[in-house]
Amino acid sequence: MTTIQSSVVGTNKKVAIIKARFNEFITNQLHEGALATLGQHDVQDDHIDTIVVPGAVEIVYAAKQAVESGHYDGVITIGAVIRGETPHFDYVCNIVSSGITQLNTRENSNCPVVFGVITTNTNEEAIARTGIKHDNQGSAAARAVLEMMNLDVKQHTTALI
Repeated sequence: MTTIQSSVVGTNKKVAIIKARFNEFITNQLHEGALATLGQHDVQDDHIDTIVVPGAVEIVYAAKQAVESGHYDGVITIGAVIRGETPHFDYVCNIVSSGITQLNTRENSNCPVVFGVITTNTNEEAIARTGIKHDNQGSAAARAVLEMMNLDVKQHTTALI
């Protein structure tokens, strides 16, 4: 049995963070968590670009542009969708999750896009995911992008053939 696991080293990696402005009291905290984690894992400040968009739906378009630019090794998406009194929550969540999935399954794409958009029922749940009660989800997204940027399944499976 073979186990393939990647590292979280960010040396010489370039990362785009796509951050929604909507629910900024949450997204700013998630963004700070992502930046701290990237820095702890040797991603240089000048290798990190933050692209601010109006809301969660717009994250997908900006992430697509970042991937297609060829400039980045990985993309982190940061947003906060909090349930309200209308079904808008469901539409937004579906659009964002589907869009990011499509970006990750594009043929010949070597740039992972990590889903760091939190979806909660209440403001309190969202605040808890900024590091108050749970891990900071921006930090978790940064760690995930580091692992995915370093993942090379082809290298390991070719050696087995």
